[in-house]
Amino acid sequence: MPNWNQVLEEIKSSKRIDALDYVRRKYLNALYEKTGRNIIVYYSGWLQKPGIGNAYINDDDKNGLMAVIHGLERTQGIDLVLHTPGGDTTATESVVDYLRRMFGTDIRAIIPQIAMSAGTMIACACKEIIMGKQSNIGPIDPQLGGIPAHGVLEEFKRAIKETQKNPETIPIWQKIVEKYHPTFLGECQNAIDLSFEMVTSWLETGMFKHNPNAKEKAKNIVKELSDHEKTKTHSRHIHINEAIKIGLVIKTIEKDFDQEFQDLVLTVHHAYMHAFSNSHSIKIIENHLGNEVIYFERS
Repeated sequence: MPNWNQVLEEIKSSKRIDALDYVRRKYLNALYEKTGRNIIVYYSGWLQKPGIGNAYINDDDKNGLMAVIHGLERTQGIDLVLHTPGGDTTATESVVDYLRRMFGTDIRAIIPQIAMSAGTMIACACKEIIMGKQSNIGPIDPQLGGIPAHGVLEEFKRAIKETQKNPETIPIWQKIVEKYHPTFLGECQNAIDLSFEMVTSWLETGMFKHNPNAKEKAKNIVKELSDHEKTKTHSRHIHINEAIKIGLVIKTIEKDFDQEFQDLVLTVHHAYMHAFSNSHSIKIIENHLGNEVIYFERS
């Protein structure tokens, strides 16, 4: 299968007007022929176009999923190829609910490169996660207006500790904490609690639904993914070995599948990265039949 440069050369040398679409659909269909399972690609172009708001998971994505799921054979299950920085927690809850209503828990997440934050939450709702040496998930760290909820609570705890120890620091901390409105602490705690409950439930009913220790396993995994003291930052990359260590059901592209599957997954990934780099698209939701919803930069 073609590598990054070879995929780009294939696109450039094509005489087709729709070369970007044609090339990625060709390899996406080849991946479907390999697995025999429905495939939906849920890809964001935030790496190529940083700061574009609609590149993140939001409620409008439900419309995209509805469009590409329509007409699929539900008994084939679904492989969800994920590349996303995350997004809105409640929109993520709605996306997972819809996917499970359509396919039950016969959902695999394939992460060729990055599925962070809410993308990690979606992956945890699947029966297994397929990763490679280059793949990453991220902490489950809810954000409120771009502000990390865990970080806010830790900042307030530090303020209390330091002002009790040294009252002279009170004016300094007043300036820091007055930027938050009165109910913000409660909102942060609620966001943390909600994400913890959601992912724990998804792990129990999906990845570990046949495991007698499902509840304990799920809680331990979510605790690890939500431990801000360990992860330190919202953008922390959790690599495959660490994902396995914390207890997630991980299949490795290199060891658990043949070379053809590995090559196809990476070629599909390259094709979508080139699509974002060479067009105004910022998010693509597409199935193996070529049905697509593409979101573009707003002028």
